[in-house]
Amino acid sequence: MRTKTLKKNKVNMVTMGCSKNLFDSELIMGQLKANKFDVEHESLSEDSEIVIINTCGFIGDAKEESINQILHFVEAKKEGLVSKVYVTGCLSQRYREDLERDIPEVDAYFGTRELPRLLKTLKADYKHELIGERFISTPTHYAYLKIAEGCDRPCSFCAIPLMRGKHVSTPIEQLVKNTTDLVAKGTKEIILIAQDLTYYGLDIYKKRALADLITELSKIDGLDWIRLHYAYPSGFPEDVLDVMRDNPKVCNYLDIPLQHASTKILTAMRRGITKEKTTELVKKIRKEVPNVAIRTTLIAGYPGETEEDFQEMYDWVEEMRFDRLGIFAYSHEEDTHAYNSEDDVPEEVKKERTERIMELQAGISFDLNQEKIGNTYKVMFDRIEGDYFIGRTEFDSPDVDNEVLIKKDKDTYLRIGDFANVKITGAEHFDLYGDLVD
Repeated sequence: MRTKTLKKNKVNMVTMGCSKNLFDSELIMGQLKANKFDVEHESLSEDSEIVIINTCGFIGDAKEESINQILHFVEAKKEGLVSKVYVTGCLSQRYREDLERDIPEVDAYFGTRELPRLLKTLKADYKHELIGERFISTPTHYAYLKIAEGCDRPCSFCAIPLMRGKHVSTPIEQLVKNTTDLVAKGTKEIILIAQDLTYYGLDIYKKRALADLITELSKIDGLDWIRLHYAYPSGFPEDVLDVMRDNPKVCNYLDIPLQHASTKILTAMRRGITKEKTTELVKKIRKEVPNVAIRTTLIAGYPGETEEDFQEMYDWVEEMRFDRLGIFAYSHEEDTHAYNSEDDVPEEVKKERTERIMELQAGISFDLNQEKIGNTYKVMFDRIEGDYFIGRTEFDSPDVDNEVLIKKDKDTYLRIGDFANVKITGAEHFDLYGDLVD
């Protein structure tokens, strides 16, 4: 039974998965706002007539979370707490027929490139003049900027090409315009995202043009930080390192998923690179950009991964001492190349291996953070939480990396989005503590 009056044309946009999905949600919300819809992102008010769930279909856990979210809102619909439930994104792109059969209570399912159809279903006009315009759900001082869609890489474990299609770069002039508009609204940091940043430009400029894009973006007055996420190691464009080192607006930060350290496993993964070449690239990056912070992602339990293969990766992580690191347990995804192989590493072994790597990385992170005590860094402040102002250095991305905490007191005044110099006075595994410096 309906417990409250639902607001007509109010939309609750719910995003599952990564920042690339968040970007897509913001595009949807931007179009709906232009059509006079009342839009909130992950609203807590529970008075929305319409819910749109932007799903993730990357790995097993993410798919399960998306399905649970769909079922939650289907139940809310039965109880009269919402009127319409729509599902879009990667999961419905990949499994639409299954979802329509198994969860028919959803009013409609849409794929990753069906924004016009979604808008038409909501009786909204697709406004071509608003291409690139978004309703920013992050704090206004930082925003994600998707520079390409899709992926041409043949990685054996990855279903992204099935859900997102082939790589398509957005032209530099469009990205400059979009960023200029963001900066005019208060954005100081943009985080470049794509399935593969380093492939950028090959389809439209016939060359890797990431360095050219960064250079043009850095000319925008009022933009302070440019951050790079999701760079592929094979064919890495080394001119990007020159820009990172020489251009003060480019953060000394690189997110470069490396996936494994065993050449045997990398070959099976179809990564187009060996352990030796990977190590050489990491050392090259650190040589060319001495203060760079490198974030990477690994996979444990890929088919055929022996204890010796895992130990090789463990020892390599210990040797390389990455600033940031995450690790996934391998997920056996249908229609991928690896699905033809037996998923022969037991789930409990995958879990144990991921935990061993993360325990190792926690120790590395603690040691690296201890080395920061006494140093002073430029910090951007993202939020106030409890008794602390919480911010980040250029070496840290939102939500996934270290945070810098400043104790609130009567003499401390900071606004969200402000920069300030902070001297680090204490450090834990993933947090830094400091004092403001004049």
